[in-house]
Amino acid sequence: MSILSTDVHPLLQPLSIGGLQIENRLMVAPMAGVTDNPFRRLCKSFGAGHAVSEMIIADTALYARKKSLYRANFDGEIAPISAQIAGAEPDKLAEAARYQIDNGAQIIDINMGCPAKKVCRKLAGSALLQDEDLVARLLDAAVAAVDAPVTLKTRLGFENGHENILRVAKRAEQAGIKAIAIHGRTREDMYTGNARYELIREVKDSISIPVIANGDIDSPEKAKAVYEMTGCDAVMIGRAAQGQPWLFRDIAHYLQHGELLDPPSISEIQQIVLAHLQELYAFYGEYSGCRIARKHIAWYTTGIPNSNAFRQAMYSEESTAGQFKAVETFLSDSIAQQA
Repeated sequence: MSILSTDVHPLLQPLSIGGLQIENRLMVAPMAGVTDNPFRRLCKSFGAGHAVSEMIIADTALYARKKSLYRANFDGEIAPISAQIAGAEPDKLAEAARYQIDNGAQIIDINMGCPAKKVCRKLAGSALLQDEDLVARLLDAAVAAVDAPVTLKTRLGFENGHENILRVAKRAEQAGIKAIAIHGRTREDMYTGNARYELIREVKDSISIPVIANGDIDSPEKAKAVYEMTGCDAVMIGRAAQGQPWLFRDIAHYLQHGELLDPPSISEIQQIVLAHLQELYAFYGEYSGCRIARKHIAWYTTGIPNSNAFRQAMYSEESTAGQFKAVETFLSDSIAQQA
């Protein structure tokens, strides 16, 4: 008998991963340089049920670097906390898994999906999909290393025509992986073309662990359609949440009520972006906070009249105070022009 209520859409129901309960099935995809602690907490405040950390390379020599310390900072996050690790050596991956559990993570996520050249050159990320024996050893090592759920983020395969996700998914389940998130592209595709969901459906039909669909989910309607096409247990949203973390709220409302919310007003966007900037400045400090905030400001202001000229001026601001004031003034002027 299903435990899902007929009154609440399945994607809004809790999901258990290895005995840990996630509030709902709308997830934030791990994105290097984006899904840091402030962004994960922001998305969760808008209704995301789960968010996975940025990828942390499985090399203990790098852990003390400032970037790694930021990526492994889980202060103030809503549990369960998930840390993503990446590597190509089973012993180092196991060590990284243990390190992140000691650091406060409750779920370990293994990256076998990143298509970036600098990751694939080290035979990590999606490059691993070329070597299924190594994939198996890595999965076995990580699962054996920790007394905590281990999940997997991957793609359909390394290259088109050689998609091996069905074999990888079955081997992952055999290894004890507790959930698998699948981006509906191969590494060859990078982010071009359209995500393909047919193979995700086949994976869902062939294994019993939760299957999470990822790729091109950029609207409430698309989230619902992907759920229906794949029969997935959850959806994972990445690039579409950049500059619009309220997308999770919009999806939840649409799934529950069958209607779309109005886009946020510039006034609401102003409140969101200024609060986000304050979080970024507090988290990273003056120098890094100002620079890391630039991409978020660019995403938030896309589509607002005169935003191109504003962004060019904003990029030259070297202080957090100057940057904050520039954003506040631009959005206040935009609100006044709408009135």
